[in-house]
Amino acid sequence: MRIPRLLAATAFAVVLLGAPAAHAAGDLEVGIADDAAFLKEPDPARAARLAATWADLGVDTVRLFATWNEVSPQSTARRVPAGFDPANPDDPGYDWALVDRAVDLVNANGMRVVLTVSGPGPLWASGAPARADRSYKPHPDLFAKFARAVALRYGAAVDRYLVWNEPNLPLWLKPQFSCVGRRCTPSSPHHYRRLFRAAYAAIHTADPVARVLFGVLAPRGSAPRSRNANMRPLAFMRALGCVDARLRRTRSGPCTGFKPLTADGFSYHPHGVTRAPDVPNPNPDEASLADLPRLLKVLDQVQLRGGWRNARGGRFELYFTEYGYQTSPPDRGRDGVSLAKQSRWLQQAAYLSWRHPRVKNLIQYEWRDEPLRSRGGARQRYAGWQSGLNFANGRAKPALRTFASPFWVDVRPGSGQARLWGQVRPGTSHTVTVQRRRPGTKRWTTVRNVVTDGRGFWTLRQGVRSPTEYRFTWQPLDEYGGPAGPRRSSDAFRADLLRRGPARRN
Repeated sequence: MRIPRLLAATAFAVVLLGAPAAHAAGDLEVGIADDAAFLKEPDPARAARLAATWADLGVDTVRLFATWNEVSPQSTARRVPAGFDPANPDDPGYDWALVDRAVDLVNANGMRVVLTVSGPGPLWASGAPARADRSYKPHPDLFAKFARAVALRYGAAVDRYLVWNEPNLPLWLKPQFSCVGRRCTPSSPHHYRRLFRAAYAAIHTADPVARVLFGVLAPRGSAPRSRNANMRPLAFMRALGCVDARLRRTRSGPCTGFKPLTADGFSYHPHGVTRAPDVPNPNPDEASLADLPRLLKVLDQVQLRGGWRNARGGRFELYFTEYGYQTSPPDRGRDGVSLAKQSRWLQQAAYLSWRHPRVKNLIQYEWRDEPLRSRGGARQRYAGWQSGLNFANGRAKPALRTFASPFWVDVRPGSGQARLWGQVRPGTSHTVTVQRRRPGTKRWTTVRNVVTDGRGFWTLRQGVRSPTEYRFTWQPLDEYGGPAGPRRSSDAFRADLLRRGPARRN
């Protein structure tokens, strides 16, 4: 039955009236991603220990990469290798060894694989091999064959795929823009649409029950002043769905003969960079976690106008497949935050993601900092990525302690009410003791004992008097339900009735 356009528009408009207050029934998955520390770890024993460590921390999902050029033969050649069949996962030209090991370890430890099928591709798959640029306009038909090979090889072990990584950045896909003089218009969204449509069909042919997600976008960009400027994510989304800045359909230029993509979910990387998870990005075409209404408006309105279709019906679910904060130390450049802020903001992000019913997972990026490399001055002084829960030398940051036991106090200013929220992992059921400490005292008193849900989440509504501190404690349990070591305590937060969220970390 065809839903009248007015009725459908009304339904979508209701969705867009602000952020929801209800939580998502405790079904938020917690994940981690760090291919350098895990998938590419040369020592099999160390990789196995790391997988077991993640399972012990209650990780639900692990994002891995099947990178086209890294598993393909002769990736620097300009022509497809003679006799190589890119659609056949058993072709001896493919080298799946590291991906095989990583997928097996994740599954053996009871976690779920989220597999990114991405370029850059081999040079022979580029639209212009003479450029010697593996990210330049990869052939959709060759990418579809690679995606088919991936799904045939891993279909029994993987049920969720991401197609391409951060296609709004030239590091992964070129060109981002087509420029004539000083006027630059989007190019990468139209090529990504072709890549995704080809890969979606190929993956579902090989693995019919899989979920294939589109987007996988980075949260920031820059002004469109060159062919390979970073593209802002909401501008990328509009071009991908062939709508203009006012969300009206366009049918000219690269949108001539437009065919929408069909997908099973939407992936996004809502990094806040140096902003707290509840502080919006001032640029209207960029979106971090605080900008969910802005992101959902574009996602839903483009869907309503036929820019993409949800194969599972209704509105798209959101998968936050990368999230993290770089820290200073070690990154003393402009994008590093303090160690205390990293721990605090990751806990707040976990709460905000849990609270939103359309957010289905939150994947921490990364486990261990990349080594710090000096590369000139100013913007490039610090290279690599340093958002790990551990420093590059393996020493833990404060965020590692709170990763498996996040806690947040969400205060409604002027109401005298707060929602206390937390999680205990691993395990399915724990009794937590919520405690408070009044100003001027050192003694913690029990507010209430609360039993967690099946994923370890708990929540409690509480009247507060500023500036009361709160925390929760719990007894770790072994696999048989018996005590495993001393009681543990979350971070302590002070409720401040004059602002949203806790005033400080104790």
